[in-house]
Amino acid sequence: MTDTNTGMPETVAFGRAATALELKRGEFDLAAQLGHIRVAQGKPPGRGRVARAEIERLRAADGFPDALRERVRTVGTAEAAALISTTPRRFTRLARSGHVTPVRFYLNRYRAVVWLYLVPEVEEFAARNADLLDGKFPPALRARLDEGEDWRARNWRGRRLGILLRQCDGPWERTAAIASFLDPVQVAEVVDDPYERAHLERLRPEPPYGRTESPTVREATVRLLLAEDPDEILWHRMSLALSLDEARASGPAPRPDGERLRLPRPGAPAIAPLCRTTSGTQAVTDTGAGPGTGPGAYTALATALGGNTAPAVAAPRQGSEWSLPARPGLDGGGRHRASTRRLSKGLLARLRLRKPSPAATG
Repeated sequence: MTDTNTGMPETVAFGRAATALELKRGEFDLAAQLGHIRVAQGKPPGRGRVARAEIERLRAADGFPDALRERVRTVGTAEAAALISTTPRRFTRLARSGHVTPVRFYLNRYRAVVWLYLVPEVEEFAARNADLLDGKFPPALRARLDEGEDWRARNWRGRRLGILLRQCDGPWERTAAIASFLDPVQVAEVVDDPYERAHLERLRPEPPYGRTESPTVREATVRLLLAEDPDEILWHRMSLALSLDEARASGPAPRPDGERLRLPRPGAPAIAPLCRTTSGTQAVTDTGAGPGTGPGAYTALATALGGNTAPAVAAPRQGSEWSLPARPGLDGGGRHRASTRRLSKGLLARLRLRKPSPAATG
C-alpha cells in the first residue's frame, strides 16, 4: 500500500526496516518476535513488513538506537554471570533450575548447544533474587539440581510457543504451532484424520533459524523442538486436542473429495502455556497469541493431570497475563488428588501417553 500524499510505501520490508532502525538483522528479528517492533503484516523472520509510522515511533524514542539494541542484547553463560557478579557454574545451575529462560541457542565447534539469554531478563532476575547469587541454595532447589533437573530446553520451547501463538492468524495455525512440538506419532494419536494432519503439516511453522543446510544444526534444532518429558508431552497433547476442537469448530480442514467433517461442540478453549517461576506456576497469554483462556480452562486441565504435571514453559513478557497460585507438589510439597470428571472420556482417550520415539528424539 502506498501513501497517497507522499507516493511512498506505507510499509517497508524487514531488511529496510532493520537498516532504518540501525539494527543487525538478527537483532531486528528478535525484537519483532518479542513484540518490541510491531509487524504490520506477515510473520517474522523474513516475510513481514513494518509500518513507516512504527519506524518513526521507535526512532523518536529516548536513547535510540542504543536503548532498543539493549532490549534484545543476548549473552552466554560466562558473560551473564559476570553481568550479575556470580560464577558461571552458579549461573548455569540457576538456568537449569528454570530461574532464567534462554531466548536463543547455537552450536559451538564441539557441536554442543550453547544457550543465550536476554540481558534485561538476567538483570531483572538478579535484582529480584539477590539471595541466590551467592551462598547456599535452598534445600529444595539444591535437591532438584542434584537430581539432574534441567529446564533450559523446555523453557526455551515454551518461549518459542508463545512467540508462535502471537503470530498466528487463526485456530488451524494455532493448532499447527502446538503440533510442531510433538513427534509425528504423537500427533497421529491425537489427530486421527489424515487430511487434518496433512493440513497441519502444511501450516507447520518454519524452524527457528530457517531451513539451514547444515545437517548437524538441523538435527540439533529438531531434537530441541520436540517435547521430551512425559508430563510435557501430555500437556502438549492436551493443548493440541483442545485447540483441534476449536479449529474444527471454525471450519473443516481442506479435503480432496470435498467431504465435510462432523464438527465438535463449538467454543472449546485452547490452553495457555505455563511459566515456571520461582514463586510457582503461572499461565501467560500474549496479545493476539491464540484464543482467550482463563482459570476455568486451566482448572479442567489441572484437574485431569492431577497436581505436579504441568511443564515449565515461558512465553514473552509482552501483552496481558493472568496469574494462578502455585500448585501443591511443584517444589517437593504434597501432591493433591483430583477427579478427572471435568474432562470427557473421549478427550482423555485421545491423550494416551507414550514415550517419544527414538527416531524423533535422536
